[in-house]
Amino acid sequence: MTDIQDQTDNRATDAGGSLNTKDMRRILASSFLGSVIEYYDFLLYTAAASIVFSKVFFTDLPPGFGLFLSFTTLAVGYLARPLGGIIFGHFGDLVGRKKMLVISMVIMGISTVGIGLLPATAQIGLAAPIGLGILRIIQGVALGGEWGGAALMALEHAPASKRGFAASFANAGGPAGAILGTLVLSLFAAVSGDQFLEWGWRVPFLLSAVLILVGLVVRLKVSETPSFQRLEMEGEQRKVPLVDVFRYSKKAVLLGTGTAVAFLMCGAVTTVWGVASAVEAGVDTNVVLNLKATSAFISVFVVFASARLSDRIGRRRMLTIGMVLGVVLAYPVVLMLTSGTAVGFAAGMFLGNGLVQGILTGPIAAFISEQFPARNRYTGGSVAYQSASVIGAGFGPAAITGVILIDGGAVWPVAVLWIAVFLISFACLRAAPEGTQRMID
Repeated sequence: MTDIQDQTDNRATDAGGSLNTKDMRRILASSFLGSVIEYYDFLLYTAAASIVFSKVFFTDLPPGFGLFLSFTTLAVGYLARPLGGIIFGHFGDLVGRKKMLVISMVIMGISTVGIGLLPATAQIGLAAPIGLGILRIIQGVALGGEWGGAALMALEHAPASKRGFAASFANAGGPAGAILGTLVLSLFAAVSGDQFLEWGWRVPFLLSAVLILVGLVVRLKVSETPSFQRLEMEGEQRKVPLVDVFRYSKKAVLLGTGTAVAFLMCGAVTTVWGVASAVEAGVDTNVVLNLKATSAFISVFVVFASARLSDRIGRRRMLTIGMVLGVVLAYPVVLMLTSGTAVGFAAGMFLGNGLVQGILTGPIAAFISEQFPARNRYTGGSVAYQSASVIGAGFGPAAITGVILIDGGAVWPVAVLWIAVFLISFACLRAAPEGTQRMID
């Protein structure tokens, strides 16, 4: 048996393996830092879409219509993520995880800097909003390719007993990137003052170039995963991984998507609708944003703790705990978020986003990845996760707004929607096999 095969088998069976080695520390840093940077870029756009783009790229329009178009470009980024998962998953399964991670980071950096350099509509007319939409689509494609590769880079290098914790570094980068993007944008809003719409908002986008260079330095030093090296060594024919996924792993895609929707819908309720509701109810905007950032900070630690515990008690059991807790807390959290007080909003965010979503986020990367064989793991995992992101994060806010309008403004239907989604996710979770003790190839 070859050395590569031996290394792969050792990782699959070594219950006492350590993540505290030079190589593993570099791998985990690459997974986390890469996700932080890409989510910084992607979610920085979210904040700017709320307060900048309607005034810079969608001007001279009826009241509210500019903001609507700004949010439309926001949505297309989510719609592009499954496409990115398919494209990068295809080549990630054929030519390597590492190469795709490097390419996705470069593409994200170029598109984000491009947004920072894009002239306003007042300067180049209709080309400005069109260019903004195209760059947003490119961002979505890049992020769609990032998640699967970052999760696999950590998971396929890690010993079996620590796969959940290792893979969670990819997901923990999400809230960390959101914190960084929010703080940098707020900083330059304060620094630029009245010039914020002229140049202040552009600086955080341009700073992405620096972050990308730092991320590439780390990512280029990481070795390809043993699982992919084994596929290369065996010379297995893998012409179209997506076809392979839907021929042999269609059930895994459906169940993985269904399971992941819960934590993404949880985020839509708390960090999107909940934030807007709190501001509308009279809570100071700066207070709301600071509490949102604090909740994201808390969730990073909950993600790591939940993932580590999933290595001991199993992914399905850990996810079940989060879903049951989410069902129990759904209505109380909705009431807290709409209480009109900073204390109530803080409690709702810490429970809903920090605790429930954090618990669900921890094991989900390993849970989904373990459903697929190495030959199509990048493609299958990416399609499942990014499809869930479209449903939960992309259409979730619109669904929430819709159920409120149906009942004339009451908020209890939001809790009902939340619970319904969680029950569907729970059914998918229970139908999927446990992968914690599985020997992945």
